[in-house]
Amino acid sequence: MAKKRLKRMKKVISNFIAPRYTRLNSVKFGLAFGIFFAILHAVWALLVAMRGAQQFIEWIMPLHFIDILYSVNAFSLSVALMLVVFAFIGGYVIGWLLAWLYNKML
Repeated sequence: MAKKRLKRMKKVISNFIAPRYTRLNSVKFGLAFGIFFAILHAVWALLVAMRGAQQFIEWIMPLHFIDILYSVNAFSLSVALMLVVFAFIGGYVIGWLLAWLYNKML
C-alpha cells in the first residue's frame, strides 16, 4: 500500500515539476484558425454591407496615429464570399504551420 502511495506521489510531483506537453493536432488547430479568420472577415463584410465600415475606418485609424484617407468600396456578395474563403484558407495555413512548428519544438 505504501509503495502505491509513494509511486502515485512521485508521479504527481514529476508532473508538477516537469509537465508533459501534449502535441497539437495540426488539422484541428488549422481549422480553428481558419474559422476564426473567416468569422472576422465575415463580420467585416457585414459591416461593409450595412454601410458602417467607412465610419469604423475613420474612427480606428486616428487611434493608431494613421492619417491616410481610405474609402470603402460598394458591397458585392461575390467579393465578400471570396474574402471569407481566402481568409479561411489563409487562417488554416497559418494555424497548421503554427501547430506544426510547436510540435517540432517539443
